[in-house]
Amino acid sequence: MRLIRARIDASALRSNLQIIRACAPGRRVMAVVKANAYGHGLVGTALALADADAFAVARLEEAMTLREAGLKRRIVLLEGVFNAAQLLEAARLDLDLVVHQDLQLALLEGYPGEQRLRLWLKVDTGMNRLGFRPEQFQAAWQRLSTLSPAPLELRVLTHLACADEEDGLVTAEQLARVRPLVAGLTLEGRGVELSIANSAAILSQPATHAQWVRPGIALYGISPFPGRRGSDFGLKAAMTLESMVIAVRDLPAGERVGYGGSWRAPRPARLAIIAAGYGDGLLRSLGNGAPVVIGGQRVPLVGRVSMDMIAADVSALPGVAVGDRVELWGAALPVEELASAAGTIAYELVCAVSQRVPIEWT
Repeated sequence: MRLIRARIDASALRSNLQIIRACAPGRRVMAVVKANAYGHGLVGTALALADADAFAVARLEEAMTLREAGLKRRIVLLEGVFNAAQLLEAARLDLDLVVHQDLQLALLEGYPGEQRLRLWLKVDTGMNRLGFRPEQFQAAWQRLSTLSPAPLELRVLTHLACADEEDGLVTAEQLARVRPLVAGLTLEGRGVELSIANSAAILSQPATHAQWVRPGIALYGISPFPGRRGSDFGLKAAMTLESMVIAVRDLPAGERVGYGGSWRAPRPARLAIIAAGYGDGLLRSLGNGAPVVIGGQRVPLVGRVSMDMIAADVSALPGVAVGDRVELWGAALPVEELASAAGTIAYELVCAVSQRVPIEWT
């Protein structure tokens, strides 16, 4: 009954988690499942990755969804909270809170509850989005460490801006900024734990691994590096996006296809019309010649992506019929390759899969 669907392989997710652990032995893993688990389905992904040490989300609503689904693991709220009501709700949900600005320090200092909180102080070492600058770090640490009630746990994190660059120079600069800040820091007689590494750093820069690693895209079997695929690192793609042919049309030479007529048939052609479009999350930037797979064979898209449909030239596949399966990306067509054809990164393609696309777990 379903024309288009995203099939998610739970065993691939678990395998990728093990690859991450092998790359960063002895480190704890904070699995990043924000943005609907990069389009893979928030709750299902968290259940598949139940062996992770913690989960990371961006928004309070995501954490609420996980708790309502019965997830007991610790959940880190990467953007933190922004008012007193959110703080009380985060405490009720037993969330770890990232603290990255003065407003959040003030909220914690005015916190009326008795529950001790787990906090992560974020330092901005060069990303220039969120976090206290290095020269502000000590003052922020002092304010957090003297809260009442005292934090149950207090850790430090930063975010790498260029971990996917081979020379590692920017990452080395960021490490040089964060390491001195935590050297010698203690809380209740214990050394302070640190989280630095994202997927690219986990796979390529062991010096960044610290006590906690935060894999995102690699968990889903996708490479964080330009020009490379997840399989290069032993990762398994977790998502297959597939649809079906809903019409087959013969086109005379010289006829145009789709909105704006951006493709003209150079010769008589046969087209397969496929139930997929930007309403499902396909990017309109997928132009003429971008591949899809029908019957195990790659065929080129022709004409513009529309809301519900795309067209492929199947002149070389005379047996194509209504109902045939179409792979938009998956084992036969890595999402990294399709992203390149769209002029973007694989992150955008998987995160763009829309809510009308049903998820099927395998």
